[in-house]
Amino acid sequence: MRDSNLIETVRVELADRSYDILIGDNLLLQAGEQIKSVLPNAKCAIVTDENVAAIHLEALQENLKAAGVEAKPIILPAGEATKSYTHLQTVIEAIIEMRLERGDAVVAFGGGVIGDLAGFAAASVRRGMNFIQIPTSLLSQVDSSVGGKTGINSPQGKNLVGAFYQPKLVLADTAILDTLSAREFRAGFAEVIKYGLINDADFYDWLEQNWDGIQEGGEKRIHAVATSCRAKAAIVARDEFEAGERALLNLGHTFGHALEGITKYQSDVLVHGEGVAIGMVLAHAFSARMNQSSPDDTVRVTNYLKKVGLPTDMSGLRNHVKTADQMMDFIAQDKKVSRGNLTFILTHGIGQSYIANDVPAAEVHAFLTEILES
Repeated sequence: MRDSNLIETVRVELADRSYDILIGDNLLLQAGEQIKSVLPNAKCAIVTDENVAAIHLEALQENLKAAGVEAKPIILPAGEATKSYTHLQTVIEAIIEMRLERGDAVVAFGGGVIGDLAGFAAASVRRGMNFIQIPTSLLSQVDSSVGGKTGINSPQGKNLVGAFYQPKLVLADTAILDTLSAREFRAGFAEVIKYGLINDADFYDWLEQNWDGIQEGGEKRIHAVATSCRAKAAIVARDEFEAGERALLNLGHTFGHALEGITKYQSDVLVHGEGVAIGMVLAHAFSARMNQSSPDDTVRVTNYLKKVGLPTDMSGLRNHVKTADQMMDFIAQDKKVSRGNLTFILTHGIGQSYIANDVPAAEVHAFLTEILES
């Protein structure tokens, strides 16, 4: 157990739905106390997956019991395939069978899959129950647990069914990340890098210099998570429902989601953060192709992602991604498509991303064809 006493608090300002994100080591040991401070009399359903349950569920349950918080677990299979209609129904029926009321809480205890699914269930049961996030992966701590996006996947694409539904509290225990595999940690770090690439070149510079310290944990990891959460919270406060600026948070995601869809969300082939990493390289390369940025930026981003150990191209997916038409089919289903017009997050340089509307589909198709044939 790490001894760091540093706790960073990030406030998500959404009027009467504002909430705090607490970030620090060993916050799991404060879960009961923190939940009671926000929801004094709530009973809880803990939605988690088999992997997280095996390592951390007992500690959480003991902490909640010691604080006088009544809680029962709902344990699901691990993996992206769990974000489905079938498992959503499982969670909803279990919550109803527990006889939980609207004033009680659904606690998402896991990574992004669990957070998205549990949040959608919380938004749906009794037309809206209290929702608390205890994210256990780096990706979920810096991205999916913040901002209220919940949902499941459809065979037609990722996250196409869901709701905007804000939590009452987020507890990001950065010491828990020590139990992640190296692959999971790297995949989550792709989302951290994203925040520097969107609009904070200084943060990106800092990340390039501090990868080792972030891996080791402690204050540098807490700083990386807190800076990412502040960046997302600021954008969400200005554009909660993704009517404009919030789309910037999808840098790399249009390409990445297409790759996930083509590989059928098989985590042994590709996980979300790896898709985002490849997508961010493609976004920079496409921006350079459109004369919006320098090819040097693409090289810089590619080199750093390689240093971190993330994939930067589609060479490892050749058995799945065969044609540009495959990619375009999924891109056409992307949530950022408006009345058939393609919208991409492109860049003028490091920390200078922008929303590009009406991107010519023919240009994207030609770009992907060249990439796949090279």
